[in-house]
Amino acid sequence: MRLDKFLKVSRIIKRRTVANEAAKGDKILVNGKPAKPSLVLKIGDIVTVNYFKQLVEVKVLSLTPSIRKDDASNMYEVIRVIDKKAAE
Repeated sequence: MRLDKFLKVSRIIKRRTVANEAAKGDKILVNGKPAKPSLVLKIGDIVTVNYFKQLVEVKVLSLTPSIRKDDASNMYEVIRVIDKKAAE
């Protein structure tokens, strides 16, 4: 599954176009490297999302192409959340 689609389906980012722009702007890392929106994810990959106020690192657990909103959080496991304000 493409990175931008995973971010949208898992509801880590609400819209695919926003996920696409974030990846193009180097706000998304996969396994520690900047990733393009078209990168094909594998189960076990570590995705880091650089939000405005925090960094969120998740591990990919499932690549289901379509899932209910209530079950979307089962697609990933949150490894850590780093608050940028506290880190400064």
